[in-house]
Amino acid sequence: MRIVACLNGDRRPGAHPALPVSVDQLVTDARSAVAAGATAVHIHPRDHGGAESLEPQVVSELMERMRAEVPDVPVSLTTSLSAESDPWRRYDLVQRWASPALPDSVSVNLHEAGSVDLIQLLGDRRVAVEAGVWTVEAARILLATRVEVAAVLVEPTQVAAEDARRNADAINSLLDRAKVGVPRLLHGADATAWPMLEDALDAGLDIRIGLEDTMRLPDGTEAHDNAALVAHALSLASA
Repeated sequence: MRIVACLNGDRRPGAHPALPVSVDQLVTDARSAVAAGATAVHIHPRDHGGAESLEPQVVSELMERMRAEVPDVPVSLTTSLSAESDPWRRYDLVQRWASPALPDSVSVNLHEAGSVDLIQLLGDRRVAVEAGVWTVEAARILLATRVEVAAVLVEPTQVAAEDARRNADAINSLLDRAKVGVPRLLHGADATAWPMLEDALDAGLDIRIGLEDTMRLPDGTEAHDNAALVAHALSLASA
């Protein structure tokens, strides 16, 4: 089972005292999350002003440091339109990422404009793709286009846990019927983060946790940092 630490997401700098933004912070935080039990990390790269960025120089600086200081840990980066709102400019930026500093994988949200073209580009660049599937309609895009992906991220966005669970169940049911055999990860956000993590454990799916998804432990107290969230997730997985 993979335990992915999602370190920062699109949260604003300062949203949590321990939210990692700079490269130094991300490297240090990734090391701590792995020490706590994470088997991979997922990062939204940030420029020197703290804004999300897919600029080649931003990605290269981050990946070079991660490779040097957190070796042998798979690194996934976002390609969300929250990081670059223009899908054509996003394509161009990813195309210009430097080969020696490519991430192990990236997440691509299938409901976003330009997602299929981006997945094909990443395949040509030999970067694994984790398909972000938020809805049944997005799952149908995955099946209809037959794009090659290394994993599926089932990501219900509903606010209430029961609504998120119904959406996730419908997505998983469709993927099961279509015999999609790649690894699958299920996660929620904020109020649904821990319920979805427990559902993922019950179903034998991969899990992720981190300040991107929630800033609180299940009892509602603020988590100290990403490592604390990972440690708690590991304790649930081991129970």
